[in-house]
Amino acid sequence: MAGLSRCLGMRRGTFKAMFFVFASMCAWYSGYLLAELIPAVTLSSAVYSLRSIGERPILKAPDPKRQKCDHWTSCPPNSYAYRLLSGGGRDKYAKICFEDELLMGRKAGNVARGINIAIINYVTGKLTATQHFDMYEGDGSGPMTEFIQRATPKSLLFMATQDDGGSRLQAKAKDAIEALGSKEIRSLRFRSSWVFVGSIGFELPPGIQREKINHSDGSKNRYSGWPAEVQIEGCIPRELS
Repeated sequence: MAGLSRCLGMRRGTFKAMFFVFASMCAWYSGYLLAELIPAVTLSSAVYSLRSIGERPILKAPDPKRQKCDHWTSCPPNSYAYRLLSGGGRDKYAKICFEDELLMGRKAGNVARGINIAIINYVTGKLTATQHFDMYEGDGSGPMTEFIQRATPKSLLFMATQDDGGSRLQAKAKDAIEALGSKEIRSLRFRSSWVFVGSIGFELPPGIQREKINHSDGSKNRYSGWPAEVQIEGCIPRELS
């Protein structure tokens, strides 16, 4: 019995070896036929395509086109782009941008503590005047009232506070700004952040951003002693000739 078992085991081993040799020959022959049937050019092209996948540059979306006054989207044709930013803290300066031109700002060298005002000719889109009025020391309220009243009809007036624009603001100045369409000027107080767009001799469209205010509050201020700056932007339709 032991001899019979050894004989059967040897036969099984021989059969497995023969099967392995046969399978190897079949695999080699299949590869040979495949190489004969497929042209060498096609194989080379396939290998090159696989290699080039890793070499192709990564496609990136183009950078968004910069719009006037750093708007996210462009204004419609026949309209003016504007952006107003109040000052914030000691180092954030007020900015007034119109049609991509910085009318007032730190780089322009013409902003200061108080209320900063730029006047634009609405018909031509040209700058008429800029001025800043200190509302913390001295008498800036009277001269500012006269400056506003000298603006000619068909004028745009842009206003932005820097530091403090409310401490010495007098009633006549508030009346003059309220006449331009302001709803918040009478609530302006010490170190309020405020921006406003007014008009003389024509009505601005009701849907545009015209005014924003943020009062100083010790429990909510972004900066030590100052509230966060405020900003408005938009598009004003040009006068149609």
